[in-house]
Amino acid sequence: MTTQTRSSALITYTTWKALFLRAAVNSLSKGRVAWFWLLAEPIAHIVLLMWVFTVLRVRSIGGISTAIWVMAGMLAFFMFRRTAAQSMMGLKGGKSLFAFPQIRPVDPVLVSTGLEGFLMVVISIVLLAGAWLYGLAVIPVDPLAVIEAMFGLWLFGAGYGLISSVANELAPPVGLFLGFMLRPLYFLSGVIFPITFIPYPYREWALLNPLVHGLEATRLGFAPYYHVMPEMSISYLYGWALLTFFFGLALHVNYAERLARAK
Repeated sequence: MTTQTRSSALITYTTWKALFLRAAVNSLSKGRVAWFWLLAEPIAHIVLLMWVFTVLRVRSIGGISTAIWVMAGMLAFFMFRRTAAQSMMGLKGGKSLFAFPQIRPVDPVLVSTGLEGFLMVVISIVLLAGAWLYGLAVIPVDPLAVIEAMFGLWLFGAGYGLISSVANELAPPVGLFLGFMLRPLYFLSGVIFPITFIPYPYREWALLNPLVHGLEATRLGFAPYYHVMPEMSISYLYGWALLTFFFGLALHVNYAERLARAK
C-alpha cells in the first residue's frame, strides 16, 4: 500500500479554497438580503453625494462630469475600506479552525482580503453597468490604469487589515485606533471633495495619505483628460501598500503561536 504526500503548495491551495468558500457562504447568508446590502451601501453613498452636488449645481469636477468623479472615487475608496475592515476581523471568524494544523492565523485574514477584493470587483462591474444602461458615460477609457490603481488600493487595504488583525488580538487599543481611523479617512482621502480645494501648505499634508493618490489615479483611468494633481504618484501608493502588506505578514509570522492561543 503506497501513501501519497501532498506538497505544501497543494495543502495551502486546498486550505484557502475551503476557507474562501466558508467565508463567502457566511458573508452572503447572514440575512435573506445580505447580498442586497453589498450593493446598497456604495449605491447609497454615491446617490447621496450626487444629490449634494446637484443641489450645489456642480456639474463637473476637474474637467470631468461629476458622475464619473463620484463613482470612480467612491468605488476606489470602498475597495480599500471593505478590504481593510473585513480582513481586520478575519481572526475572530477563524479561531475555531486553528485546531487544525494546516490552518495558520494568517490564512483566514488573507482569504478575507481575497474575498472582499473579488466582491468589490463584482460590485463595481454591476454598478458601472447599471450607470451605463442609465445613460452615464462611466466606462473607463484606460481600463489597465483603473485596474492598476484599484489593485494598489486593495493591496494597501490588505496590509492595513493584516496589521490591524494582529493589533486587535495583542494590542486592543492600537487595533481600536486603526479601526477608528477608517472613518476619518473617508473625509481625508478626496472621496467627497477634491483635494485641490485644500490650499497650500495644508494640501501637502493631505498628499501624505496614499489613498489620495489611488483615488486620483482611478479617476484619471476613467477620463484621461481629468485635471489630476501634478503630485499624484501611483508609485507612492504601491510603496505604502507593499510596506504595510509585508509588515503585516511579518507580524503574523512572528506572533503566529500567540495569535492561535488568543481567546
